Amino acid sequence: MSGLRPPARRIIGVETEYGITCAPAGDGPPPLDADHAARKLFEPVVQRSRSSNVFTRGGARLYLDVGSHPEFATAECDRLEDLLAQDRAGELVMADLAQQANVRLAAVGVPGRIHLLKNNRDAQGNGFGCHENYLVRRRGDFWNDARTLVPHLVTRQILVGAGHITGDGGLQPAARSTGPSRSGYVFSQRADQMWDAVSSATTRARPLINTRDEPHADAERYRRMHVIVGDSNIAQGSTLLKVAAMDLLLDYLESGGDLSDLALADPMRAIRDTCSDLSAGVLLDRVDGRTITPLEMQGEHLERLRNHITGGIEVTELHAAALDLWERGLEAVRLQEPQRVATELDWAAKLQLVTRYCHKHDTDLTDPRVARLALAYHDVSSDQGLRQRLENTGMLRRFVGDEACRCAMNTPPATTRAHLRGAVVARAEDLRRDLTVDWVGIRLDDGASSTVTLSDPFCAADEHIDALLESMEHSATELPAGV
Repeated sequence: MSGLRPPARRIIGVETEYGITCAPAGDGPPPLDADHAARKLFEPVVQRSRSSNVFTRGGARLYLDVGSHPEFATAECDRLEDLLAQDRAGELVMADLAQQANVRLAAVGVPGRIHLLKNNRDAQGNGFGCHENYLVRRRGDFWNDARTLVPHLVTRQILVGAGHITGDGGLQPAARSTGPSRSGYVFSQRADQMWDAVSSATTRARPLINTRDEPHADAERYRRMHVIVGDSNIAQGSTLLKVAAMDLLLDYLESGGDLSDLALADPMRAIRDTCSDLSAGVLLDRVDGRTITPLEMQGEHLERLRNHITGGIEVTELHAAALDLWERGLEAVRLQEPQRVATELDWAAKLQLVTRYCHKHDTDLTDPRVARLALAYHDVSSDQGLRQRLENTGMLRRFVGDEACRCAMNTPPATTRAHLRGAVVARAEDLRRDLTVDWVGIRLDDGASSTVTLSDPFCAADEHIDALLESMEHSATELPAGV
């Protein structure tokens, strides 16, 4: 197809904070609090690396974050299939750590099991995040473009929200809504934890887009768009649509597109109103004095992208799948038929799950058993958990298969800087050599080696890394026998 170009090559990554709990074997309080459970979880990591902050063979970062949250940050990805595999690899790594921890707990007679939850709030209402990172070219007008993405981030929850049962199980319809909400069920776990549109804060006054200038790359060429409003997703379809839509919208803006006419007058009110109205018909005030519904807002974004693509973009197969899911998701909301996308989008999948349970047991969303079922949807602690069973029975669609996801645990993306990092980490582990590693630098801790700096995240080959690997191999052959 002459004249067509692919979307601009972009580095994308996702950071996920996991909730952790140690559930008692019977009645009574948890045998371990979150802090002790997290430390127990990371014991093999610390024993192997003498740190709870490591990079993996797969190029990802695994660490224990502030607040006793295990966190997994994917390696740098420039293909959607790699991003989906890396994100699922994080779940598998966490499940493996939980299984090992539970074996150790049982061996010493602790009456409980550690569970890891890929969600965004605990029973006390504390929030933890799922952050998206998009590398963009450094230019002076970037933050003007970034602010025009706020309406998309406010309203995309009607498609990629994880779904949430409100604390009291009952919810009044949103003000000025054109349709009622299903009592007690909303689109997003994350929406009411946000307090600003764009700022440098991360926890206090948490924004949709964080402006901290930390590109993890050549700062003269790049900057990182850090989106912290997203829900933690279980369904691969939700993750795919979330990141593919942002990738294409950034391409649209970088190509001269404009979204400024869709600016909202009060984004924080809009994100809460949108969350609580499953009809997506609540009227949101625009800066220009007009109103628009979340459904209309997302439809407008999709239409502009369709026109952008028709104008000369050759999208990948997964980008095309995301656009198709976007359109079908909006139709499902418009018709109030979530079952149309219940195998692909989390909010619809979870709603179908709890609705069927309520009908079967003649109960409602206030039943504690329903809350436990909703929580089980996010439990990734076991390889045979609920998500795995849903996928195996066709109730959740896989866009990237299990084999690729398991491979991503130890194999980095082949086309980015992560390939180099993963190769060095793997060889150092095999040779029991100590490394200092971060996103940009790698240094062998032998008292003599200098840091190899990898400032270009698109580069998957580097002569200095080749030399470092050769040096490690040479040193290994010189060790005395038995060492």
